[in-house]
Amino acid sequence: MKTFLLLMCHLAAAHGWTCGEAPRLYDVVQVDAGHGKVVARDLNNTPYFLSGASWYRLGSVKLKHVSVGPSGLWGIDTSDQVVKYIAGDFQQVRGLSLQHVDAGGDGQIIGIEANSAETYCLPRGSALAFNGVGALNWTKMANSWFKYCSCSPNNGCWGVQTDSEVKFSKGINSSTCLGNSWRGISGLNMKMMKIGTDGTVFGLATNGYAYERTGISSVFPDGSGWSIVSQCMKVSHLSYDLGRLWLATNSGLLLQCSR
Repeated sequence: MKTFLLLMCHLAAAHGWTCGEAPRLYDVVQVDAGHGKVVARDLNNTPYFLSGASWYRLGSVKLKHVSVGPSGLWGIDTSDQVVKYIAGDFQQVRGLSLQHVDAGGDGQIIGIEANSAETYCLPRGSALAFNGVGALNWTKMANSWFKYCSCSPNNGCWGVQTDSEVKFSKGINSSTCLGNSWRGISGLNMKMMKIGTDGTVFGLATNGYAYERTGISSVFPDGSGWSIVSQCMKVSHLSYDLGRLWLATNSGLLLQCSR
C-alpha cells in the first residue's frame, strides 16, 4: 500500500510543488528543518539528524519534540523538560515545563507551556550562550495562548491557538522578546504553522492537508490567502527550509517537496 502511495506522490503535482519520498526513516511523526539542517522524531520518541541520504540518532535522550535553527538544536524530553544539544548529547535546561519549542527565529527560542498553553520567549543571548549550566529566565509573551508557534528572522511569528485559529505577529525582538501584538488570520483552521528562514509560510490544516500562505510582501507581511500543496497522503507534521518542504504523513512516511 505504501509503495502505491509513493507512486502516486511522484505522479502528483499542483501549484508548482512536486513531492516524493525523502531519505527513508520509518514511523516519522515530526520533522523540523532550519539553518540548513533537518531533524526528525519517530514514533518511539527517538530523534534523528539527516546527513546526506542517511539518518543518524541524535544523542541518548528520548524527545517528544525537536527543533533546529540559528540558536542551535533544542527539544522537549518525555517529561516535558527543555533540552539543548551540547557536545554530542541533550542537556536539560532548568526552568519551565514545556510541550513545544521553536528554534527557528532570529536566535530567540519560543516555548509553549505544557498545561496552560501560555507562550514564552527565551532571548537570543541566553539561548546562544547556554552551555548546560544554570537556569534560564523565560519571558512570558502577552496575550499568547498557543498549541504551536513558529518564528523566522524574516516575516515575524505565526501561531495557532488552542481553538485552531491562526495568529500573526509582525515581529518579536530577538534580544528582548518584546514585539508587536497578534492579529487573527482568517480562512482556514490549522493544527500547526511553520515559517522558513526566508519568510515563506506554511500551515497544516485540521483537514490534514498542507497549505502555503500567498500574497506575502513588505506591505502585507501576513499575506492574503492560502494555496494547497500537492500531496498524495494526509500529513501529521511539516517543516520548510531553503526551498524544500518536508511532510511527515499519517502513515509514517517522510516526503520531500520542491517547486
